Amino acid sequence: MRPAATATAALRLRAAFLSPPPPPAASAAAASRLLPRRPTASILLLPLRRLCSVPPHAVGAAGTGSSSQPSPVMDAQFESFRAQLDESSTLRDRIRAVVSEVESASRVACAALLLVHQPVPLADVLGKAKAQVEVIKGLYSRLAEILKECPGQYYRYHGDWRSETQAVVSMLAFMHWLETGGLLMHAEAQEKLGCMPGPCDGGVVHIDCVLCLMKLKGLCFMSNDFPRYVVNRVTAGDYDCPRKVLTFLTDLHASFRMLNLRNDFLRKKFDGMKYDLRRVEEVYYDVKIRGLVPGESKQEAA
Repeated sequence: MRPAATATAALRLRAAFLSPPPPPAASAAAASRLLPRRPTASILLLPLRRLCSVPPHAVGAAGTGSSSQPSPVMDAQFESFRAQLDESSTLRDRIRAVVSEVESASRVACAALLLVHQPVPLADVLGKAKAQVEVIKGLYSRLAEILKECPGQYYRYHGDWRSETQAVVSMLAFMHWLETGGLLMHAEAQEKLGCMPGPCDGGVVHIDCVLCLMKLKGLCFMSNDFPRYVVNRVTAGDYDCPRKVLTFLTDLHASFRMLNLRNDFLRKKFDGMKYDLRRVEEVYYDVKIRGLVPGESKQEAA
C-alpha cells in the first residue's frame, strides 16, 4: 500500500470515530423506513367505534330477532296494580276524612271535660261531653259503611283510626268513672261507640280484638287525669275524693299486673301508671294526717 492511501484511510477512520452520533428521532425514523409498515391504532379502533355507536335497542333487536314493543302481559299486570293502588288510596282518603271528624269531636269533648277541675256542676260538664259522644257514635257508623266496601281488609286500614280511638276510649272511661265511680266495661264501650262485634269479612267495625288493646291503652291514659282531679277536688273541699280515686287506681294497677305485658307501648304506659298512683297516695296522706278524711275523725273522737 502506498503511504498516501494509508494516510487517507486513517484520516477517514479518525473522522468517523470523532463525529457525534445521530439523534434518536432520526435513527428511529431511519429504522422505521427499513421495517415493514403496520396498521395504525385508528384503523384498529374504527370497528369498535362503529359498534358502540349503534343504539342498545338496535343491538338487542338484532341479537334476539324480536321487536322493541313491550309485552302485553306485563302491561296488563301493572295496569291491574295501578288500579288497585288508586282504589286503596281513594278508600284511605275517605277513611281519614271521617277520622279527622272523630278527632275534632273528641277534642271538643275533652275541652268540655276540663271544666270538671273547676267549680262547675258535674251534670253540666257531662252533658256537653255526652253531646259530642253521640256525634262520635254517628261517625263510627259512617266508618263502618266505608269498610263494608273492602271486606276482609279491616286490619289493613285500622291503623288510620287507632290513636284517635284510644283517645276516645280514655275519655269515655273517665266520664264513666265520674258518673259511677267504676270501670268502663268492654261491652259498654262497644255500646257507647256503636261498634258491635262481628267478623272482619263483614266489614263491621268490631272491637273484640282491636279495641281490647285500645281500651287498655285508653285506661292508662285515663290515669293521667286523676292526680290533678284529686288536688282540685280537695281544694274545693271534697276530702273524700282522694280515698275513692286511690281505691280505684290501686285495683286497676293490680289488675294490669295480671297481664303478661311485653316491652311495647302498652308496657310503657302501664309503667307510668304507678307514678299517678303515687301522687294520689301523697294527696291522700296529706289529707289523712290532717284529720280531714270524713268518718275517721269521728271514729278517733269516739
